[in-house]
Amino acid sequence: MGKKILVVDDEVDILDMLRYNLEKQEYTVLTATNGLGALEQLKHEPDLVLLDVMMPGMDGWEVCRRLKQNPRTATIPVLFLTAKGSEVDEVVGLELGAEDYIVKPITLRKLLARVRVALRPRKAPADEVGGTGLLQAGAIGINVPNYAVSVDGKELSLPKKEFETLLCLVRHRGRVVSRETLLSVVWGENVFVIDRTVDVHISKIREKLGAHGSLIETVKGVGYRFRT
Repeated sequence: MGKKILVVDDEVDILDMLRYNLEKQEYTVLTATNGLGALEQLKHEPDLVLLDVMMPGMDGWEVCRRLKQNPRTATIPVLFLTAKGSEVDEVVGLELGAEDYIVKPITLRKLLARVRVALRPRKAPADEVGGTGLLQAGAIGINVPNYAVSVDGKELSLPKKEFETLLCLVRHRGRVVSRETLLSVVWGENVFVIDRTVDVHISKIREKLGAHGSLIETVKGVGYRFRT
């Protein structure tokens, strides 16, 4: 059985088009035409949510916020697919925890590529990880195979891109990692995202690390460094 994708859009023509083309790629497709319907469909445990923003009643922002606040659904990748194309809108979407922010119109080929990237299996890096797959950086523990992070023994909920960003910084602790490197390692070379995307994810990671967020230093004009 293919991966399960929940598509949420109040325009039925778009919904039908997306469902048809995703099913051609052998994905199992769930649909909803509004925010409340989307939350109801989460009980079917989709592997990915493709989410519009402008919908009557509950908009996509609120759907994403509720999804990410619920421990049961927080790790489900969300891709916003919307006509709201300003940089402010994109930053809002990323700050809510979305994996990607896609502005309509987009070619079907590019959209399917974004979906494949978001659904890529989570593979632990083979290098710089001990035999147990565990990394420790002060009070921060990283369980690489399980994509889990803990701080002072308390487990955190980090979406895939935030986890991989933190992992990259910790693996290169003490060294500056440029934004370009983070974009390449975490998002891949064939996906176009802006530098601001990295900054938003770093901000979210710092917030979740609490008092330990200061371990991630900004190197102005270059990138970031995880302090030893």
